[in-house]
Amino acid sequence: MTARKQDVIIIGAGSAGLAAVRQVSKHTDKFLLINDGPYGTTCARVGCMPSKALIEAANAFHARKKAEAFGIRGSEHLEIDIPAVMRRVRELRDRFVAGVLKSTHELGERSLPGHAHLLGPNQVQVGDEIFHAQRIILATGSSPIVPGPWKTLGNRLLTTDTFFELETLPKRMAVIGLGAIGVEMAQAFARLGIEVHAFGISDQIAGVSDPVVAATLRKSLEQEFSIHTGHEVELSSTTEGVRIQAGSVDLEVDQVLAAIGRKPNLETLGLDTLGVTLNARGMPPFNRTTMQIEDLPVFIAGDMNADVSLLHEAADEGFIAGMNAVADEPTCFQRRTPLAIVFSDPGIAAIGQRYDEIDTDDCLIGSVDFASQGRALTAQRNKGVLRIYAASDDARLLGAEMCAPAAEHLAHLLALAISRNLTAHDLLAMPFYHPVLEEGLRTALRAIAKKSLVKRLDLSNCNSYQTEAFN
Repeated sequence: MTARKQDVIIIGAGSAGLAAVRQVSKHTDKFLLINDGPYGTTCARVGCMPSKALIEAANAFHARKKAEAFGIRGSEHLEIDIPAVMRRVRELRDRFVAGVLKSTHELGERSLPGHAHLLGPNQVQVGDEIFHAQRIILATGSSPIVPGPWKTLGNRLLTTDTFFELETLPKRMAVIGLGAIGVEMAQAFARLGIEVHAFGISDQIAGVSDPVVAATLRKSLEQEFSIHTGHEVELSSTTEGVRIQAGSVDLEVDQVLAAIGRKPNLETLGLDTLGVTLNARGMPPFNRTTMQIEDLPVFIAGDMNADVSLLHEAADEGFIAGMNAVADEPTCFQRRTPLAIVFSDPGIAAIGQRYDEIDTDDCLIGSVDFASQGRALTAQRNKGVLRIYAASDDARLLGAEMCAPAAEHLAHLLALAISRNLTAHDLLAMPFYHPVLEEGLRTALRAIAKKSLVKRLDLSNCNSYQTEAFN
């Protein structure tokens, strides 16, 4: 069988694979994109985007509960049309997917549907065809984890891969898993008027490690749906739905959403043909600054490597893999400041080093409780807490965790500051308009500045770096 030759083969047309294609295509036309399964990326089809469409609908309906506080009457007469909500979610989902599909369709013969199997570090088989490549990029993505016994529940068990196809929603739902996806979906269901019970083996919710933030978050979420943690969950079919047993909890729901994580799609890829040692999860060793697998002409990117399963990280990894796949020698790329956001209410975010990663004995912590923060109070969004961590010697910002209003925006400000090695004093020298939620950020920064051995006024003097930069 004659092998067709390519400069680069990219396996997987998700966020990482498409980012790799963008870089590879700048240097060569002799590349091939191979994809097994649906096109359109996990984010656009079943992840970030359709879930946010659902969350926005849920939040819009939930806003009626604040109406009385604003002097708005009659909100109790509002109703929600769940089938209409789900239609809108799919319409928006299809719009997002269409944009992604356009980029793959434009590749023409350089895009090949089918299952790719590695025959070695330079060969790939798809059906009866064999392809030879100088470099290979692996970006096959991930799939929802579903324990074998749960599969007997049939369509009563949902994952985010299947949920968005529902025409309507049941009256009672359970969410198994309290990571980012589980929290977002559980709250959205509750705000759409569904009875929700959420379960997690760990007491940790949405990855929050700061005990103060964690306690505040749980208290807030439990006002909307029940949370059960610390026990294994057993599921079994009943005449009417699904029975859930976890510790002392024994209840029945109509359907269950499994949100216990995703696993890399690598079982049938043929990684064993690469000649490297695979770890217990079947993953090859790789360098996250070059995405290269040992010294092979093979690169791995996106959810497949189970490193940081976030779209912006997958896109960065695809970029790195694509750049290095067409380079004479791999380039080491510095990764961005860690940033994770959960689109709940209050929003959840972690930036830089988390609480469980810092040395609390050699760290300054500043916090703010949004319960009495002015702008949050006027908008009936006054719940949550922000905690910022800084180095004890110079108040340089290290990280933060929060559940707070506008967390997604506060998080970006902090990520910028951390990536630029700014101190609490540096940020306090920046303008803070009044009244804005960011004034809560200033409160936490002032708490750090007060504890710091370095003393500076909020207003910079005329010899500061800010002034010199414009001279």
